Amino acid sequence: MRTEQDPAFAEIAAHIHTNVGKQGFMNLVGAELSDLSRGECTIAVDRRPELLQQHGFFHGGVTAFLVDNATTIAAATSRGQPALTAEYKLNLLSPAVGEKLICRARVIKPGRQVSVVAADVFCVTDGVEKHTATALASIAMLNEEVATKTKSPAA
Repeated sequence: MRTEQDPAFAEIAAHIHTNVGKQGFMNLVGAELSDLSRGECTIAVDRRPELLQQHGFFHGGVTAFLVDNATTIAAATSRGQPALTAEYKLNLLSPAVGEKLICRARVIKPGRQVSVVAADVFCVTDGVEKHTATALASIAMLNEEVATKTKSPAA
């Protein structure tokens, strides 16, 4: 978490970390929020048999989950408001073979109602990253009242 250049971001980051910790699916997959700054989020997951498809590649659903979560969290960091995925377009570029899958998301256009976020997914083998997927997402920005009514644990 990089808050030294943006002290106001510390409270936002703490809130996001708390909410991410409440996500059952994030815990089930074993994903970790590894980097967080304003407008950016990185989530990584280590290779486990449960996350692989029949050919030994990370399942496309794991890639999609990382994109979904990382883009939403990145959008939430912009203004500190809750967010939900509205839609995303995912291009799988090559089989995700490796020891770890990393998704890096960055806000392209922040908005009060919708933010546009890009994400790239890399598979790491022997410390070398291979670009395996790219995505563009529209993220619905919620107000606190809506998030509280729905009891959403989303960032």
